[in-house]
Amino acid sequence: MARSRQSRIGRQPSQLRIKLIPPLTVVIGSMITALPIITDYPILPPMGLLVILAWRLIRPGYWAVWAGFPLGLIDDIFSGQPFGSAAFLWSVIFILLETLDRKAVRRDYWQDWLIASAAIIIVLIGGMLIVDFRSNMLRLDLLLPQILLSVLLYPFVARLIGAIDNWRVAS
Repeated sequence: MARSRQSRIGRQPSQLRIKLIPPLTVVIGSMITALPIITDYPILPPMGLLVILAWRLIRPGYWAVWAGFPLGLIDDIFSGQPFGSAAFLWSVIFILLETLDRKAVRRDYWQDWLIASAAIIIVLIGGMLIVDFRSNMLRLDLLLPQILLSVLLYPFVARLIGAIDNWRVAS
């Protein structure tokens, strides 16, 4: 049986899809870190962080400043970090990004990548220092592979989130 196709002109996208997809993708990104990959050193990028940074830099006005806190708590559940560490660090990053956005400076792709890279470095080093400040103070070289992989993976994640965002707002 053939179904008649209605014109998409003038139709609005589903409000459920518009509101639910961004936080859902962040939660799914955070769940990726729970994969059973066993290594001696941290190597797996913090996918929840990469996803939320991509959303925040692609759609600056979408997230409220406080949104980093509950999504960071969810990330803490899956990442194994001390409870509240990602919530704190993501909140700090969101406050810094909000401050940067208030300057009303127009950014391009390279500047977004630089901003995301700085945020990734801050969160990873901050997370390592929260776990054990005294013994990790001089062991930042352990994070170098994870930082490099995360920074190099960010453009791919941003492109994926851009495609998801296009689908999300399409009618």
